[in-house]
Formats: sequence, C-alpha cells, structure tokens
Amino acid sequence: MGKVKKVLSILTATTLVAALAACGGTSNNNAGAGSGEEQLKKITLFQSKVEITEPLEALVKTYKEETGNEVEIWGAAGDAYSQQLVSKLGSNQGPTIFSVAQGPESERLKSYFADLSNEEYVKNIAPDMDLKVDDKVVGVPYGVEGFGLVYNKELVDPANVKDLNSFTSTMEQLKADGINGLSLSQEAYFLIGHIINTPFALQEDPLAYIEQLNKGEVKMADTKAFQEWAKFMEVIRANAKNPMEVKYDTQMGDFATGKTAMVHQGNWSYSMLEDFGDFASNVGMMPFPLEGNDKIAVGVASYWVVNNQADEAEVKAANAFLNWLFTSDTGKKAIVDDFKFIPAMTNIEAGDLDPLSQAVHEATVNGETITWPLNFFPSGIITNDLAPAAQEFFMNAGMTGEQFLQKLDEVWAKASK
Repeated sequence: MGKVKKVLSILTATTLVAALAACGGTSNNNAGAGSGEEQLKKITLFQSKVEITEPLEALVKTYKEETGNEVEIWGAAGDAYSQQLVSKLGSNQGPTIFSVAQGPESERLKSYFADLSNEEYVKNIAPDMDLKVDDKVVGVPYGVEGFGLVYNKELVDPANVKDLNSFTSTMEQLKADGINGLSLSQEAYFLIGHIINTPFALQEDPLAYIEQLNKGEVKMADTKAFQEWAKFMEVIRANAKNPMEVKYDTQMGDFATGKTAMVHQGNWSYSMLEDFGDFASNVGMMPFPLEGNDKIAVGVASYWVVNNQADEAEVKAANAFLNWLFTSDTGKKAIVDDFKFIPAMTNIEAGDLDPLSQAVHEATVNGETITWPLNFFPSGIITNDLAPAAQEFFMNAGMTGEQFLQKLDEVWAKASK
C-alpha cells in the first residue's frame, strides 16, 4: 500500500491530459503537439509505487507525443519516499504532483495541497473516494487496493482457513509437508503494518478506538480482537520461516515457486508473479480470518495531489496532465492495463483484472470489505515503533503473544504523545 510506506519496500503506490486551451479553458484530449494548443510548462511528479515506475515512464513519453508537454518522473522506494518528500517540500524544491497517504501524512502536508474542486476530472471520482480538506477536493485516488491472505490454490483451500483453529491446523500441516505456510517479510508494512490492520478494523468504531489508544484509555493487550491476533502471530512464528530472514522479492519468489503456500499481501503483489507464467493464474486472495473475519481489507492507498507552492503555470500544467490521465483513452487504458490499478473513477471500466485485483474488485462491489484504520495511525509509528517491536517478537522465541501486545502498547503510548 506504500501510509503506508509500504515498504513498504514496498511498500507499500501516483498524473495527466492534453493541454488546456489558452483562452477558453477547455481541453482536447487527443490534441497533439502540432494542434495549435498552448504548450504548457514542464512539471515533475514524485511517486513511491515501484510497481508502476516503468509503465509510468512510458506513459509520460506518450503524453509528450500526444500533447507536446513534458512530465519528469521522480521516484523513491518505500520508507525513503516520505523523508525525501518532506525535505523537498521544505526546501521549496517540491514536485508539482506527488502522492500522499490518507491520515497523518496527508494531515501533516495539507498546507501544500492545491484545491482541485473545480477541475473536470475530479467529477468522476467514485463516492467517498476523494481526499478532502475543509470540504475541498485536494486529492485524486490512484485506485482502490486490498490485502489479505494471498494463497496458492494447489496448496490451500480457503474453506480450511476460517478461524484461528483451522488456520493453525493448516499451518501445522503445511509445515509437516515441508512447505512454508504463511510468509511475512521484513519490511515494516509487510511485517506488521498490514496484518495489524485487521484487529483495528474489527473494532466497532476503529477511529474512535485509535483515538482512545492515543489517549491511553484502552490497551491492545486488554482488547479481545488483539488477544486473538497475538495468538495468530504465535502460530505464524512457530510454523513459518522467520520474516526477519525474508525480503519482499524473496517472499514473492518463494510463493511463486511453491515453497510458500500463503503470503499476507495485496493485489499490488501480482506484478511480482507475472514472470512465473501459468502460476500467476493459480492464486487467490482470502480474508485474514481473525475472529472469523470473512472480508478483505480495501481502501485507497495513495492520492495524487498538486503542490500549491508551484507557480501558476506549473499548477495549470499539472491539472492538464491529471485530466489527460483520468479522461483520455490513453490514460484510462494505462491505469487499468499498465498500472494494474483497480479504478476509483466512475468513468473508467475495470476491464480484465488479474486474479488478485478481481478479488478486491468483487469484494468492493459486494460490500465485503473492512477498512484501513492503519491510515490513521500516528505518523511514522509503523516504521519507527511497531516494526521494531515485531522484529523483537520474531527474533525472541520466548516472547509470548501477550508480552508482544504489552510491548506494542508501550511503544504506541510513547509514539502518540
């Protein structure tokens, strides 16, 4: 979900249209460089979703061919993205367009967001999927994403992974068969950021629970869903390869070659499986079955925003590019076919989705989803506080699940001050 700093080594996700006419303010999405349209100022776009780096580079080349206008792509992987973004914005060298996660990250940076409310392309954002500040639309969603247990259909039957007991039995049997039952990886979001989302999402009011946790009014160690979650983590530690020995690339490679039966990952991980031929069609996604949960976690990982500190010509060019991305045939096709995003825009058809994206899309359409409270955790807590606690848990076999929760409560209390 890279707000996830998805890595995020991942972590763990990012542009577009033909130039607006100089006087009328209207756009011609198919206008080329020689069309007589006003040529716009070169802009920069900063994004962290490594999975779309190559197709995004290719797309901006097409954009230049169609419109004559230039977009320079900047990239940073995982946790480095936020640090570099804050540094660039603070030194007045910020990108024209950049991506932000919902929650503390967007709250911290909201003073840089341009008001997009009157732009044509934002009218196509699906209900409740935009990013708003003071009732003004300031961010456009990449698309929806979802995560859960991604499984090999030849090794795992979802009917046998419905609760803690059946999950435990499945993990123990796979271990006896010489197969790694469920792989986590060492990157912060893949180690704990995503998997701990579920007990939060199962609270009656997840955001209220987070607020209570921030104030010290509740503790994870005293909350039923977290107590069971800790037991799941004990089962994973006892029956799976230590995630501190696993990186994202290795995690997905072992999964694709049948060494691992399940990974806790999202639809974005499918891009890592396509090079393995027929195997890629043999995967599915099921819910993480905490307390019998039967829903996939779905949300908007990141939004495109326009830097209001850029000069007027750059802001104009940024909106032209985003308009092209979300309304032109070329842009819409790239979002679905090349970026492999599940659209969050009503004017973009989902098309032929990969198996993991299809699972997320179906869950979204059918309302079989839980939310992403992790977007509202205290800023930086997953990488700086929760991940080190999880590292300690996986490196210390004598640490009980209860002690793990106590440690998480301890670091949360310090981080939320």
